[in-house]
Amino acid sequence: MGNTRSLIQLRQDISALGSALVAFSGGVDSTFLLKICQEELGDSLLAVTADSDTYPSRELNEARHIAQSLGVEHEIIQTDEINIEGFKNNPPDRCYYCKRELFSRLLAIAQKRRLSYVLDGSNADDTNDFRPGARAAAELGIRSPLKESGLSKDDIRQFSREMGLPTWNKPAYACLSSRIPYGEEITHEKLQVIAKAEIILHDFGFTGCRVRYHGHVARLEIPAPYLAKAIEPEIRATLVSKLKAIGFTYVTLDLEGYRTGSMNEVL
Repeated sequence: MGNTRSLIQLRQDISALGSALVAFSGGVDSTFLLKICQEELGDSLLAVTADSDTYPSRELNEARHIAQSLGVEHEIIQTDEINIEGFKNNPPDRCYYCKRELFSRLLAIAQKRRLSYVLDGSNADDTNDFRPGARAAAELGIRSPLKESGLSKDDIRQFSREMGLPTWNKPAYACLSSRIPYGEEITHEKLQVIAKAEIILHDFGFTGCRVRYHGHVARLEIPAPYLAKAIEPEIRATLVSKLKAIGFTYVTLDLEGYRTGSMNEVL
């Protein structure tokens, strides 16, 4: 059984908010949060999703579908993180600048719509990772109910499964800019190539994968159970051909497989 006490606390905390805007990505955490908010707040709720080059169209389409299936009002805003001062040069705290800009816009929408709080989907496990975006949330007064109630990622997945949410087993996802090494400039062109490359991998059934961008080199991080499949002669040849066709000169397979935050290993 999941962390029932924390779930009860979460429901009480959200009910006490009265109304809220949820920063909604369509991932495991924000979908679970949106579901609980829908049950506790009813129509006093708005989901907002940012559409940008750092967010693949398939993720945006999933977010649209989920919000519609939950019966929640959903607004999509256009963002262009590359024009945010401090983001384009890709420092280690890049996410701080992105989140501060995004949360500021969400606060303005919440104020206009007379919604009391802006919520994000950070969970209790996020306190153990390098997350500069959390600093922006703290500075701007963004609430993180899942984290506040002590719910872990495993708790959220289990409760999501029990509730029939389609995201219960969805792989973790991070914005496309996280595929580019710190200190290397982020451009629209690089993000578009990365998005195309990951679509290629997804088409082969490699879910939860990453294509790390190292100039002319694509470093493929594929979950360990798929590594054997990736080097099957026909699949390997097709992957190399397709990735070279979109601009890479070399295609490498990271033998450690996919792991969260591998770009942080240099810090």
